[in-house]
Amino acid sequence: MQNIKKETLLFFSWGVSFIATLGSLFFSEVMKYVPCELCWYQRIFMYPLVIILGVAYAKKDYTVTKYILPLSIIGGSISVYHYLIQKVPAFSSAAISCGTVPCTGQYINWLGFITIPFLALTAFTIITVCHIFIMRQSKEG
Repeated sequence: MQNIKKETLLFFSWGVSFIATLGSLFFSEVMKYVPCELCWYQRIFMYPLVIILGVAYAKKDYTVTKYILPLSIIGGSISVYHYLIQKVPAFSSAAISCGTVPCTGQYINWLGFITIPFLALTAFTIITVCHIFIMRQSKEG
């Protein structure tokens, strides 16, 4: 029973990373939104998760958590900062210059709070939580 739960969490975290990667590619390639510098950093931490988690799921390798957590936590931290400079005036006024596309820009703003960094943060958070549960189950078993 315990392996089924870990297996489900591993598959779910792979699915989240896959959907997040497809979403970012959709925004840039289909919608033609040019990513800012912070978006690129978030992609750097998300895209490898698809491959790593896919291989880990195929091999049922639950030790992958020690490689996934640093990537998802760092990527999530970048997403938090990016979201703050988009939504909090004190942060946006002190934001660093991000190149040709400003990091304070919002291509989407669904329901007044859902932006692209928010979507990335959601994905990184789900992946992190899944792997914390996997890590706890592995220690218990």
